[in-house]
Amino acid sequence: MESKKMSNLLSFEKPVAQIQRRIEDLEKESQEKNIDLSVSIEQLRTELKLELQQIFSQLSRWEKVMVARHPERPKLIDYIKVLIPDYLYFCGDRLFRDDPAIFGAMGHINDNQLIMVIGHYKGKNTRDNIQCNFGMANPEGYRKALRLMRLAEKFRAPIVTLIDTPGAYPGIEAEEHGQSEAIAMNLREMFQLKVPILSIVTGEGGSGGALGIGVGDKIMMMEHAIYSVISPEGCASILWRDASKASEVAEKLKLTAQDIMKFKLIDEIINEPVGGAHRNHREATDSVKKCILQWLNQSEKISWNQDLLDQRYEKYIRLASFDHVKNLMKDIRSSEENL
Repeated sequence: MESKKMSNLLSFEKPVAQIQRRIEDLEKESQEKNIDLSVSIEQLRTELKLELQQIFSQLSRWEKVMVARHPERPKLIDYIKVLIPDYLYFCGDRLFRDDPAIFGAMGHINDNQLIMVIGHYKGKNTRDNIQCNFGMANPEGYRKALRLMRLAEKFRAPIVTLIDTPGAYPGIEAEEHGQSEAIAMNLREMFQLKVPILSIVTGEGGSGGALGIGVGDKIMMMEHAIYSVISPEGCASILWRDASKASEVAEKLKLTAQDIMKFKLIDEIINEPVGGAHRNHREATDSVKKCILQWLNQSEKISWNQDLLDQRYEKYIRLASFDHVKNLMKDIRSSEENL
């Protein structure tokens, strides 16, 4: 795993490459020569952690985009194996075909609570990425997601959606099959499901592709995830016909978890391991599991009928209210003036 991380170092991570190599060299020397170098190795690991803390505490928004897209970040299947080890996965929308860009599975979390986990799947390598269309779902993917949500409602199982997509697939075939209708249908139907829904942005939360499974009673984001109406490249291409301006656009889009939290559009930020989720899958997935268990415990105190639907409706009406937006913009301007 370390060697893969070394080959996928982001540009701003390069200062830690030398420390990582020294750690690997000392570990190799310790094994080959059978000598104890644990003190030196531990000192270097401490130095590495401090360096990563400093780097990741001052990332620009574009650098956050790069972290959210890191090829070694945990994928949907990594979360599912930790959350529901006994999972049973489902295929097909019962109308046209199965879309591998949307993966859904039901199982028991902590052996006692049945939940449905639905999310975008990008794949773990180039072959998987192509097969899963890089996590960009077609209409049949969103229809499969809705089918599984209704199944979860039938079994009284809470729903967890894990969002990680650049956006819904924008191809001609997807439009011919009713892409906008499929997403709109999901938005409407998720408001009416009589089971709790938790949505977590684990990597990229792009446009309607994210919203298609993103109507939650509670919405969380991973510390280095992003959530935006459009990708920085797409926005730059539209405004300036120049995708190379993506890094500039990212600053204007304010798409990081910290920005979205400031806008009061999400409820919680999930901390990632030092240096990002791609450096420690187990710690990242355990953090997500802990948040889900806390949410499940809170959800038990709410009636899963009209009370649940009323609270969900009020949550989104409040977000869209004129007074809320006006006060929010006032707060943002005030904070920017104080910088």
